Amino acid sequence: MLPHHQPIVVAEQFLMLEALYPGRIDLGVGRSLGFTEPVRRALRQQDDDAEQFAADIEELRSFLGGEAPVTARPVAESPPEVFLLATGQGIATAARLGLPVVIGGPVLHSPDLPGMLAEYRRGFHSSPAAPEPSVIISLDAFVADTESDARELALPEAWSMARSRETGRFDALEPASAIRSRTWSPRAHQRVEENLQRVIAGPREAVRAGVEKLLETTGAEELILSTSTYDRQVQDELDADLAHLILGR
Repeated sequence: MLPHHQPIVVAEQFLMLEALYPGRIDLGVGRSLGFTEPVRRALRQQDDDAEQFAADIEELRSFLGGEAPVTARPVAESPPEVFLLATGQGIATAARLGLPVVIGGPVLHSPDLPGMLAEYRRGFHSSPAAPEPSVIISLDAFVADTESDARELALPEAWSMARSRETGRFDALEPASAIRSRTWSPRAHQRVEENLQRVIAGPREAVRAGVEKLLETTGAEELILSTSTYDRQVQDELDADLAHLILGR
């Protein structure tokens, strides 16, 4: 989240990673100020300035490419590729700066997304690092025998995310049975349901169809699928299921 850091600090951290692991490092930048007011105060971040964010990205790229007045070290022959982690307004910023865009969260299910992506591709400013527009979608997917079972696997993460909005903490995931036994506030219930609506959950073929529909709708070149649930063994099985689902397309 670039507003929290000086561009030169980010550049040197990722140049060091690139020196340690050549060709294996990508740099994704976003502009979230912090998910609760106490976090924003602690980070001294109150103003969501899209123009300053764009200027910071340009400064970061100049450090990575060795074109800034100050040399960021270690110097890399091939600096890490920069991706913009975007919501609605960020998609337009990615087009203006000539950056690949990674889309996830609520905007992924917005009816306006196809139009925003069409505008991104039309208005894309080619750059040496990214000569063509590129869209990557990121989403959570859960595979189980039934949709109900899959949603139960998604519940621990959905609950944790909802609670974090109230407490400012990301506590360890809890089993679904413990979560169901809690007393939920109306706001927590709303947030959990919103989080669950953003995942693709169900039997394998239903998840495959949902992923393929999303790829068709967005025209995405790449896909990032992730899962997070309470039971470690089930997590391993989910990872294997998703790998088989995608590689077997």
